[in-house]
Amino acid sequence: MSDDHENQILIPESFLDLHRDRTRSRLRTPIAEVRARYEACEDLAQQLVAQAQHIHFDLGVSEDEVLMRMEAGLQTPDSGFTPDEAVWVARRLAELLQWD
Repeated sequence: MSDDHENQILIPESFLDLHRDRTRSRLRTPIAEVRARYEACEDLAQQLVAQAQHIHFDLGVSEDEVLMRMEAGLQTPDSGFTPDEAVWVARRLAELLQWD
């Protein structure tokens, strides 16, 4: 992947905040790593859309419950995501599904 492509990826402030210091002024994590983490989280949220719709519409589980289950699954150490990223993915999933 070229630097030009990477520089075109707009990382939302909500995701950047996960990697900023307490004053929210400086990144604690190198931008290349933040970009990679963002891409992984965004890709996962996109991939979970169909599964979340199935659980909600076909199994009759409420929207809130679906999102809580998805987030809980991502909160496990084996998921490869931080707890903050798990929350972000669940919120992004809600946005994609227009469940917010």
